[in-house]
Amino acid sequence: MKQSSHQVIESSRFAAKRWALAAGVISLMLSPLAAAHPHGWIDFSIRVMTNDEGVVRGLHQTWRMDPFYSLVVFEELTQVDGVSLDEGLDQLGLEIRNNLASQHYFTEIRRDGEPLALGEVSEYTAMEKGGRLIFTFILPLETPQPLAGHSLDYQIFDPTYYIEMVHEAENNQPTDNALVLHGEPACTLSILGADPDPELVMQAALLDVDEDGEPGLGRHFAETGHIDCR
Repeated sequence: MKQSSHQVIESSRFAAKRWALAAGVISLMLSPLAAAHPHGWIDFSIRVMTNDEGVVRGLHQTWRMDPFYSLVVFEELTQVDGVSLDEGLDQLGLEIRNNLASQHYFTEIRRDGEPLALGEVSEYTAMEKGGRLIFTFILPLETPQPLAGHSLDYQIFDPTYYIEMVHEAENNQPTDNALVLHGEPACTLSILGADPDPELVMQAALLDVDEDGEPGLGRHFAETGHIDCR
């Protein structure tokens, strides 16, 4: 049975208690309008992985879960008898990786407008840093691709828009580490904001906390990372 997208980053072992607590706190803190989608967010940064020949082999992604979600996760993990926080995070990282695999890691990558097949994630880590749950992983391309003379675009989004996913930013501007490419070739990097249709914004706003959006809804709210090496 296919999981809904908000279950993808949940540990199945702790999900029921976690979201019961979350729903109770949110209902006390937020107005009815604020109960609309999205219900959480992830700040992410991307490193485009290339070799000395300028061939891209994948994206190194770092996701920072929102503070409230992170707090609830850490509280649940520390309440498991006989399991340290690090051990709990190791197990959680495995579960996140396995669940994301069935959803193509929430990532789409294109070269010159053509979609690229993704490989399987084997390198990943879940950790605590600054009170936030951090999940880092290397998402390889199934077949590495030369970048010189080409453009590369990616979008990272929760298909149902239960979770908003945006590049790391300060004062509404991407941070220096939001999108980086170290090495060859020389490329121009940019992050393009989303411009969703007002009807889709209203559609998302009307979704209740226990409802999923139509498949693909999140795509319309996704930022685009653009690497131009032409």
